[in-house]
Amino acid sequence: MSWIEYSGPLLSGAWVTVQLTLYSSVLGAVFAFLFGVGRLSHHWWVKAISVSFIEIFRGTSLLVQLFWLFFALPMLGQLIGIDLRLPPVLAGTLALALNIGAYGAEVVRGAIQAVPPSQYEAAKALDFNARQTMWRIAVPQAIPEMMPTFGNLAIQNLKDTALVSLIGLADMAFRAEQIRNFTQDSTTIYTMLLFMYFGMALVISGLMHLLERYTSRWRAGGQ
Repeated sequence: MSWIEYSGPLLSGAWVTVQLTLYSSVLGAVFAFLFGVGRLSHHWWVKAISVSFIEIFRGTSLLVQLFWLFFALPMLGQLIGIDLRLPPVLAGTLALALNIGAYGAEVVRGAIQAVPPSQYEAAKALDFNARQTMWRIAVPQAIPEMMPTFGNLAIQNLKDTALVSLIGLADMAFRAEQIRNFTQDSTTIYTMLLFMYFGMALVISGLMHLLERYTSRWRAGGQ
């Protein structure tokens, strides 16, 4: 077989990788905002839940989280009489999203806290309540500060998708290993895999750069 023959299965796996990256990045961004803002809440129980989420998923291995959702959670469900089996795609997406969301939550928290105090004073002068101040003043100004780090997290998330091959998802890493086991042509296969991940990372980097330029107009006084 040649690299042309290898490209078919690898491109099939690439589509799975793209879907996982997209789904988990979007869901991870939701988790990041939810728990990042929650960590700044004045309600102790909201803050406690947010801190617990962040510390648990930052402090444990993504591989262990993935295995727990796919292998351990169904066994826990059997003990309590509930079917908690997750399809591989859902388990992979959820594990990746929870992991990237935990790191992203700290990015959200830091960016919001970096908004100048004068902006909060202006919101108070306009008689904004806490929710209006957060979502109409703080968050729009904090988002541009988050974008470079979010870009790095998105690229890291792309690379982390390779772990889902360990639960049987036929992503690029899984397809590459299948071909390698059949042909023993490790050099060609892994070189192709390396450049495919690199190409995807460049696309993500470009998209995040465009998004960063767009959101930069949200800065105070920006046009």
